[in-house]
Amino acid sequence: MKTSDQLSPLNALSPLDGRYAGRGAPLRPLLSEAGFMFHRVRVEIAWLAALSDAGLPELPSFSAGARARLQQLVDGFSEDDAARIKDIERRTNHDVKAVEYWLKEKVADHAELAAAAEFIHFACTSEDINNTSHALMLRAARDEALLPALRGVHGKLAELAQAHADQPLLSRTHGQPASPTTMGKEFANMAARLARAIAEIERIQPLAKLNGATGNYNAHLAAYPELDWEAFSAGVLSGLGLTQNRHTIQIEPHDWMAALFDSVARANVILLDVNRDIWGYIALGYFKQRLKEGEVGSSTMPHKVNPIDFENSEGNLGLANATLRHMADKLPVSRWQRDLTDSTVLRNLGVGFGYCLVAYDACLRGLGKLEINAAAIDADIDACWEVLAEPVQTVMRRYGLPEPYEQLKALTRGKGITEQALREFVSGLELPPEPKARLLAMTPRSYVGLAASLARSL
Repeated sequence: MKTSDQLSPLNALSPLDGRYAGRGAPLRPLLSEAGFMFHRVRVEIAWLAALSDAGLPELPSFSAGARARLQQLVDGFSEDDAARIKDIERRTNHDVKAVEYWLKEKVADHAELAAAAEFIHFACTSEDINNTSHALMLRAARDEALLPALRGVHGKLAELAQAHADQPLLSRTHGQPASPTTMGKEFANMAARLARAIAEIERIQPLAKLNGATGNYNAHLAAYPELDWEAFSAGVLSGLGLTQNRHTIQIEPHDWMAALFDSVARANVILLDVNRDIWGYIALGYFKQRLKEGEVGSSTMPHKVNPIDFENSEGNLGLANATLRHMADKLPVSRWQRDLTDSTVLRNLGVGFGYCLVAYDACLRGLGKLEINAAAIDADIDACWEVLAEPVQTVMRRYGLPEPYEQLKALTRGKGITEQALREFVSGLELPPEPKARLLAMTPRSYVGLAASLARSL
């Protein structure tokens, strides 16, 4: 087969750039190579502008016009600019140096900035620019793409918890009938877990460093020993909304990144559990799925309406976590003051987060198609009177009746029990009238404890 040299959804190696390209679109300006270049430009200019304000005798404070020109380079950064940087990189074989040369090229016609050109990238190692850029990129991707998508899923789960708070549901522990709950309470459980996971993701504080080749401000002090470089660096990072990591080698150690990836992976595990449980409820007939005109469920079985959204979400969560967990394990490990193994791994930030967005979108689509089948749910729970063995033996314990657990075990274990048989058993117990009447009035549907109120208490 012949393929075009131009990338298209049909010849892309990754489905993130092919089949699922639209779902990962919010990440493109943030985590693509062009996005990385943009953030490098932003960091280089922030460093240069701060140097001009530091009172260095060789670098007067920039005029308003010079500052506006520098800001325009950030605000107007385009894919054409990224392409030009890439052209320069082909000559330098160094991506950060290419950004430096591009900046010098862009200010060459501005006398004030051209005179300050050698202060672009002054005393910096490439990793100063890269780690700060990665922190900005990940913060933006988390806050502008990942968390909004997760909150969307959480909101839908909370909505379903309220909508189905009162719908009794036969529980299954170890796959066997167990004490009933409500469908809304199950969605509330999912929503509560995801809310805690979202809070953990929000809590992670991005760290960065601007401290030179091995983290000690060596070159900085060689040039300007009188300047408090640690405070200066902290100020530049604070201006970018980042926290300084004071103790680093050439690279920022990436521990905060590992914490972020681990927290996202934990949220993904929760959603994987959600997908599988809902898939199971669909298989039991507890939910129907709204039909979409023209869709086909099977190439040979016309009747099928498959839970493909939950299956798609589950598969992509696995791909996301494979990438995220590898990055969390690998990135904090560097030989001595640094090796380059982190660089190629960090170029896959968009892969890990991209599969997350695909998975969240699929899960949300699936949740939006659910239609509860109360008749099927009620039929199952109405046929399972043995679940009332628990309240009966518990009340028997309260009033001191002999061997309550053993009596109910003999009556119910491993076999179904009818409403009549259970009522006859309760009627024969030596219980006070009020608890006996309460047990006789109880049905599997009414034995749901606080499930409904818990569902509404999110």
